Amino acid sequence: MTETTHVENSRQFRQQQIRNYALITFNYWNFTLTDGALRMLVVLHFYSLGYSGLEIAMLFLFYEFFGVVTNLIGGWLGARIGLNRTMNIGLFMQITALLMLSVPAQVLSIPLVMFAQAISGIAKDLNKMSAKTSIKTLVSSQQPGKLYRWIAILTGSKNALKGAGFFLGGALLSLIGFQNAMFTMAAILTLVLAGSLVWLQKDMGKAGSKPKFTRIFSRSRAINTLSAARLFLFASRDVWFVIALPVSLSAVFGWSHVETGSFMAIWVIGYGLVQGIAPKITGSESQHTQSRLPLVVWSATLLLVSVLLALAITCQWYPQLSLIAGLLIFGAIFAINSSLHSYLIVSFAREEGASMDVGFYYMANAMGRLTGTVLSGWAFQWGGLATCLWISALFIMLTVMISLTMPAREAVQ
Repeated sequence: MTETTHVENSRQFRQQQIRNYALITFNYWNFTLTDGALRMLVVLHFYSLGYSGLEIAMLFLFYEFFGVVTNLIGGWLGARIGLNRTMNIGLFMQITALLMLSVPAQVLSIPLVMFAQAISGIAKDLNKMSAKTSIKTLVSSQQPGKLYRWIAILTGSKNALKGAGFFLGGALLSLIGFQNAMFTMAAILTLVLAGSLVWLQKDMGKAGSKPKFTRIFSRSRAINTLSAARLFLFASRDVWFVIALPVSLSAVFGWSHVETGSFMAIWVIGYGLVQGIAPKITGSESQHTQSRLPLVVWSATLLLVSVLLALAITCQWYPQLSLIAGLLIFGAIFAINSSLHSYLIVSFAREEGASMDVGFYYMANAMGRLTGTVLSGWAFQWGGLATCLWISALFIMLTVMISLTMPAREAVQ
């Protein structure tokens, strides 16, 4: 009888794990779809109004800045009140931001847009930190292969949907306009939030003891090194991706809003699909995935691709073809780097209060996005897309150098 009860309890526990994973992924998917659409809507709408690349970048300044703050504090908050609450708070804040931007055009001022972007930035990183950390609570640390696969699926599917969001943003701008698009996305997220409040596990990720605020800064060498590498990795992408690429496609190559949104959507969808299968490429069960070797190899490969792409654009060697082909290859290699990073941070995070380590790591991620966003507008305005690509190569070189200092897996256990 006791054995039967144990089997039944194990079955119910597995079912609860799968249900929570499905709910977390569903929440994350819907949030990401609106977040990608919102970014594309803002970039294309304000560019069509005559704003320069640097001015558009400034609209995202608070979005990225508050992402840094949110990740630093959000991990501590998640450990204290539970990851379900931080995820739901993120959904509510995104709904608020979208409703703020759905006001009539004559009311939509620059300060209002920047304030709404600040709220959206907080919402995005609360949601992401909650989703990524929750996987740590659902998968045993004795199952590294399963953890890697679940993280890869969550991250890869998220980025594929973010790419779909770029397409959605460009399409919505053309079909129903800026304000109607905001209102529609807010309505969808309201339904998602209602479902999350009812069904998501209530105490998920909550630490047994109340962690002190001073513990938001990591004392782990592995996590600090990984965080520094992540900062420059994501700065290398956003320095050309946020402003330089969509504006170049529209202004230099004469692409329409729908064409620009479609290419960026295809890029991010492909990037997400590669992230999802990264364990098959690197080997999910192999011990080397938990060491510095794959970090160095894949970041060095990305460096080679970025230098060749920057050279092609600088020399104007079939610029449009080189840009499209080069960025597709860049995206695939970048996806493998990102998937490895996402797995390693969850793997290295402490068992009790994992959200604090993950939050600190994604604080560095947000700092990289902030750096890349600001530089994207400035560098594009000063030297064009080629300058942005050379800065990207420099950041990847720093990522390689930092990855070389990553401690061996045995040293962090």
